[in-house]
Amino acid sequence: MSLNRFAFQPNHIVGISILFSLSLGSAAAQTATSRIVSAANTFLSTLDQKQRQSVLFSFDDEQQRKLWSNFPISIVPRAGISLKEMNPAQRSAAMTLVSSALSPRGFEKVRQIMDGDEALKLSEAAGPQPGRGRGGPPPGRDGGGPPPGRGPDGPPVGRGGNRGGGGGLLFGSDLYFISILGTPSQKSPWMLQFGGHHLALNITIDGERGVLTPTLTGAQPSLYTANGKTVRPLGRESDKAIALLNALDENQRKQAILSFRLADLVLGPGQDGKTIQPEGLKASSMTGEQRAMLLDAISEWAGIIHESAATLRMAELKADINETWFAWSGPATVTPGNNIAAYYRIQGPHLVIEYAPQQMGGDPSMHVHTMYRDPTNDYGRKPAAK
Repeated sequence: MSLNRFAFQPNHIVGISILFSLSLGSAAAQTATSRIVSAANTFLSTLDQKQRQSVLFSFDDEQQRKLWSNFPISIVPRAGISLKEMNPAQRSAAMTLVSSALSPRGFEKVRQIMDGDEALKLSEAAGPQPGRGRGGPPPGRDGGGPPPGRGPDGPPVGRGGNRGGGGGLLFGSDLYFISILGTPSQKSPWMLQFGGHHLALNITIDGERGVLTPTLTGAQPSLYTANGKTVRPLGRESDKAIALLNALDENQRKQAILSFRLADLVLGPGQDGKTIQPEGLKASSMTGEQRAMLLDAISEWAGIIHESAATLRMAELKADINETWFAWSGPATVTPGNNIAAYYRIQGPHLVIEYAPQQMGGDPSMHVHTMYRDPTNDYGRKPAAK
């Protein structure tokens, strides 16, 4: 598949990174939580009353909490306010807020996913792609999630009788929504949501603790060119997993590689509370070097959130490592520089990660969904309940 098909010049969020830059002295004087709260309040101050009413929800609004998906927003509407509805100052403030809750590497991944959606919009405008008609995935497909036009728990009703929407548009870097559950606070729990097609960040802030689960990251195309450079939003997730698989000996590979095919997310949108049994190779049967490679792969998800929260999360997952499993389903080879076409799962006491190329025509490695969950603490319920 030619990279040039997906070549484009990002036109909605280019340059945002320089707009949210903070001086090192100011950053050092603030905690991560205070920076996030300050950014949230700054963003809210740019909105008029009607916009604030669209953005703000009760912290215990269960319907809004679960209103996320891999689908485009015109198939599963989102609530909050989209980047498309904002003026430039508001967009800058919104992305500053998102970036404040993430690590630099995590925010770069988010921007690349959004830029990829812009590339997809341009490729769709140029004509249907092999294995898929114009206009995106057929309703009810694209990796699970709520039925068309419905939230996970029913029709998306709320303020004004609906919860967001795309007005018939499927793709684009400005079709991403932001919402806040609760009141931004350095002490009391609240939640930041940001997402659209192939992206759903659910970030619970509770004092100095931050919880990123459940979060969905995906990419279509998962490889494209921008400004003459190849971009792979989920490239490290692919590369680190195949490197780990290749580091296993023959007996370990037999345990890790499942005898059946898994083609999509098991714990994707609408699957809150569902449990699955660990499968594959247990890390206690790995060497120390292999366990380190497994932790490095895990960090691609755990490291999306800001560094102080990521450090605490990685310490928890490192303590769990011997009870963590690695399972692989699909081709065990990859062309260098491309993404894998295989499903894999990493599962531990406080972790489920899934990487799922989409098997619905064309090259599955070019359309990827991933899921990151903590089955014991999705939506930060443990810290919120203390």
